[in-house]
Amino acid sequence: MDTSKHTINTLFEQLGLPSDEASVDQFISEHSPLPAGTAIQDAPFWSESQSNFLEEGLEQDSDWAEIIDELDARMRH
Repeated sequence: MDTSKHTINTLFEQLGLPSDEASVDQFISEHSPLPAGTAIQDAPFWSESQSNFLEEGLEQDSDWAEIIDELDARMRH
């Protein structure tokens, strides 16, 4: 079982994206704001595997759910 603390940076690593602060901020800036009514996992810029990871993390209330929610909130501003 993975007991490490998940952060926005480790989420981006898990998604196969650059995970340094500047890259995370740039990604959020480029893809924000998410349209109202669009679930984060349904956003068009994710690959199928990224979308599936986000969806499963939320549906299963996994250790990743809290940080996925944080990303969602940051992408709606």
